[in-house]
Amino acid sequence: MEKTDENKQIYKLTYHGKGLDYFVIMVVNAILTAVTLSIYYPWARAKELKYIYGSTSFNGDRFSFSGTGKEMFIGYLKTILIFAVMVALYAGLFIAGYPVLSIVVLYAFLIAILPLALHGSYRYRMARTSWRGIRFGYRGDKKELIVGFLKWFFLTIITLGIYGAWMSVNLNNYIFGHIRAGNVEFKYRAKGSEYFWIFLKGYLLTIITLGIYSFWWYKDLFEFYVKNLSLEKDDKTITFRSRATAGDVFSLLLPNFLITVFTLGLGLAWVETRNMKFTCDMIEMEGDIDLDSLSQTEADYADATGEEMSDFFDIDLI
Repeated sequence: MEKTDENKQIYKLTYHGKGLDYFVIMVVNAILTAVTLSIYYPWARAKELKYIYGSTSFNGDRFSFSGTGKEMFIGYLKTILIFAVMVALYAGLFIAGYPVLSIVVLYAFLIAILPLALHGSYRYRMARTSWRGIRFGYRGDKKELIVGFLKWFFLTIITLGIYGAWMSVNLNNYIFGHIRAGNVEFKYRAKGSEYFWIFLKGYLLTIITLGIYSFWWYKDLFEFYVKNLSLEKDDKTITFRSRATAGDVFSLLLPNFLITVFTLGLGLAWVETRNMKFTCDMIEMEGDIDLDSLSQTEADYADATGEEMSDFFDIDLI
């Protein structure tokens, strides 16, 4: 750690992954998943996560993901069963002559399952993530998250989507605010009004400038997500800030687009590698937490059902 003054220190995130290495993993996973008629998918997902986490370091020490294909396969089967029940209920009501009720039940089920998927996936993913042997953990309350999610979703509906900015911020504030790394707490203190303004300004100016402003919009969003995050332990803190510029975003997104188009999607491994390197390189951290003082406080959790549900809904976890 580089000293900045008597108390403050600089912390460093680094991504060491290589596009070619990740490409080989993705190709092997795709072949085995196809040959096994998707049965191998949980093992493929576990292998990808192990590579990504193991290729990311914090102050020189790499993260570790200890989730297994077997755990994720059990969650995969539970997810299939849950959605099979949902489809059967929908079809039964429709065939019985209640098409409107079947649609209502379907949407109610999907809305209710989202907070459950988020809660379960964060519990599992954090319990299987560690750094220097210190396990992460998510301590959110399932009932509390569901009630909050449904309230925020209702407000989003009755405001014709305007409250969506506050809903997104409230979710991040709640979830990140309940993540731990041993005895270090994550805090996220974003404001919905600021997020709404960034989104409104970015949307309007991107249209007016025929897409040119989108690079500044992406930069503002990245800065918003980063600057509101912090780590706290007792009276010590690590704060986050972004050093990304619109030019940095342009240098990321344009090559990513060209790689994806000209390789017909085969270059996705290089695109994701570039995204990870960008994220780590553009985040700066400063604080006074002694990393040697971290200690284990988290309990184990092995149910990967939420992880598979989140993957089913394409919910990307940070």
